[in-house]
Amino acid sequence: MDSKTRVGIVGYGNLGKGVESAISQNSDMKLTAVFTRRNPAELKVNSGAPVLPLDDIENYVNDIDVLILCGGSKNDLPEQGPALSKLFNTVDSFDTHAKIPEYFEAVDASAKPSGKTAIISVGWDPGLFSINRLYGESILPLGATYTFWGKGLSQGHSDAVRRIEGVKGAVQYTIPVEAAVEKVRSGSLPELTTREKHTRECFVVLEDGADAAQVEQAIVTMPDYFADYDTTVNFISEAQLKEEHDAMPHGGFVIRSGKTGESNNQVMEFSLTLDSNPEFTSSVLVAYARAAYKMNKNGEFGAKTVYDVAPGLLSPKSAHELRKELL
Repeated sequence: MDSKTRVGIVGYGNLGKGVESAISQNSDMKLTAVFTRRNPAELKVNSGAPVLPLDDIENYVNDIDVLILCGGSKNDLPEQGPALSKLFNTVDSFDTHAKIPEYFEAVDASAKPSGKTAIISVGWDPGLFSINRLYGESILPLGATYTFWGKGLSQGHSDAVRRIEGVKGAVQYTIPVEAAVEKVRSGSLPELTTREKHTRECFVVLEDGADAAQVEQAIVTMPDYFADYDTTVNFISEAQLKEEHDAMPHGGFVIRSGKTGESNNQVMEFSLTLDSNPEFTSSVLVAYARAAYKMNKNGEFGAKTVYDVAPGLLSPKSAHELRKELL
């Protein structure tokens, strides 16, 4: 009998492809199917797994142990999360921080009565960074938590630049200010403004005849995206954009700076340096898919977050192996 955890993927964009790749690196898991809203006949997947229409997913409830939802947080997951967690154990990367509580309630109301387990908002932020913010606050109650993102390509900010009239193509990088990071690491508990923590750098390809000065002004004054940051705009060729800015790197730091005793400074730090943001996020999703299935078998139903998942459940190793090898 095959004891591998049977995984289904919903959506086959950058995240779905990353999940497919991550499953191939985990010998205790196997990809059962990819579900898509596109025409399955036109979608070629790297692993050769069956590609099936999302509308038919109800027919496969007995063939999948856990479903990994790879849609977007804006339009896909608010609908798919509650609908699919009624039928399957699920894991998703819902990342609209302000809406996590209401999303949790919607998924919980669907999953719990059906005896399903749904771990939401899995990735590195929210996800691994969330855990490290919790560790920091719990262990150093007298202190402050600082989260820095980057250097990394921001998809949302890049899209915002691409929508400006006269822009043919663009990417935007978020970059932590090194002086601010060092102040935090020193234990001095600085109060930092938005502008003091991060800068933004844009690489832009102009449409023929576009006014560079006008485009630059539109970028640096854009409210909510660039107005509160020191922003540098670089104009480059289409070939440069494709050759030098095709990857999706990201990363960042969570730093908790606090005091213990009378006056001892203590600093905790967790950092990531990622060549591929979607592939790393996918790898986190796959580890939590393993945990979701274990929790479901243990009778832990309903919506969960990374705060509810014991670290040992992420590993394919037994509790005995973990105590012997890693503790």
